[in-house]
Amino acid sequence: MSSDSRPRSPISAKLVRELADILRETDLSEIEVERGDLRLKIARQITAAPVVHTVAASAPAVAAAPAAVPASAAPAAASGPADDANAVKSPMVGTAYLKPNPDAVNFVKIGDQVKTGDTVLLIEAMKTFNPITAEKSGTITDILVEDGQPVEYGEPLFVLS
Repeated sequence: MSSDSRPRSPISAKLVRELADILRETDLSEIEVERGDLRLKIARQITAAPVVHTVAASAPAVAAAPAAVPASAAPAAASGPADDANAVKSPMVGTAYLKPNPDAVNFVKIGDQVKTGDTVLLIEAMKTFNPITAEKSGTITDILVEDGQPVEYGEPLFVLS
């Protein structure tokens, strides 16, 4: 009789470790693998931390201005909000969404007051929606992306003053 008489699990510890390493290396929040009847989903809790990166942009991001923008906001846009020290940058590559679903209103609009941790937009990466939150309390002074726009890592998303 063999010393290992229990049935072998189709899930190996090595596979779980490899998937966890992929999550960590790619900053994904979850990953799902299917092999035959086996379906394995590994997820991790991500807490938004301030992202401070310097990225050289070839062209500043331009967003369509809402119809009700006060005249005093126009000079701020001309000074290059993408270079603003208060610009919150994308922590990942994906698609930005300004609202939770197509029929909903935007999470925020220019002039809204937000508190630390408030969701400002979502970034979809690999079919996972990742909330992008306010890193500090303040006022949304500019939104630099449009709903459904692809974004790159380090790309300015919005300005919070």
